[in-house]
Amino acid sequence: MILTHDQIADAQRDCLITIGDFDEVISWMVGGRDAGFAQAFLEDVASRVSNRVQVTTDGHKMYLNAVPDSFGGQVDYAQLVKIYGNDPEGQKRYSPARILGIETHVISGAPDFEHISTSYVERQNLNMRMNMRRFTRLTNAFSKKLENHCHMLAIFHVHHNFVRIHQTLRVTPAMEAGITTRLWSVWDLVQLSGRSQALVA
Repeated sequence: MILTHDQIADAQRDCLITIGDFDEVISWMVGGRDAGFAQAFLEDVASRVSNRVQVTTDGHKMYLNAVPDSFGGQVDYAQLVKIYGNDPEGQKRYSPARILGIETHVISGAPDFEHISTSYVERQNLNMRMNMRRFTRLTNAFSKKLENHCHMLAIFHVHHNFVRIHQTLRVTPAMEAGITTRLWSVWDLVQLSGRSQALVA
């Protein structure tokens, strides 16, 4: 499937990510901003955790039902909604308008207000923009094929979890979470990719 620049920009904007306690990316998905993708994404997240969790989302209305439905009601869920002022330059620039305030809304359960935040996922979005050329705005480096775009995201997130030592943790997120006991190398990623190709063939 060949995509236009606008379609890839939409796919890039609609990459959903979940960050765990140890800065690990639990799940990610490229898709639309509709209820079907929200439900599929959150069901995948719920399948990867075993305890009751706290979830914070932005104010996107598709999450209102998808979060409680996916976790079977066993979730402490809040929305953090940013209130933006008018942007005098309108569509001429890519940076968002000035933030006038933030509202938090408890949707279900009893979320800890100290942990109602979207900062971790916003930081991960910045990491993606800084480390993957295809996310750079106003260039021709965008992904031309959705399949390649998704492959690059998979490589990036496995590298984030297993190869890159995080300054605050001093180990990889996968090591901190107890998923692995050793630091992976880029060669490990290459070998993993080779095994995946063999399974497909």
